[in-house]
Amino acid sequence: MDCDQPNQQCEIDQESLKRILQQSLDQETELLRTYTTTSEQIHQNEELKIRLQNFAEGNAKRSRQLMDELKALN
Repeated sequence: MDCDQPNQQCEIDQESLKRILQQSLDQETELLRTYTTTSEQIHQNEELKIRLQNFAEGNAKRSRQLMDELKALN
């Protein structure tokens, strides 16, 4: 989208924004599951297990933030 042109719509509409945020939430949730499941299956590498758990926590935080944004749009 080129907003330098006259008469161009530069702002995203509400439905598109909701769709993008929902897609992002779905991706974050899937990554959260993947990291959690993978970390539970690691027994030989404690450092990697902890890093994956930290990744999952980050995804959980972003998921909550995205849910809050979606609620605010409704």
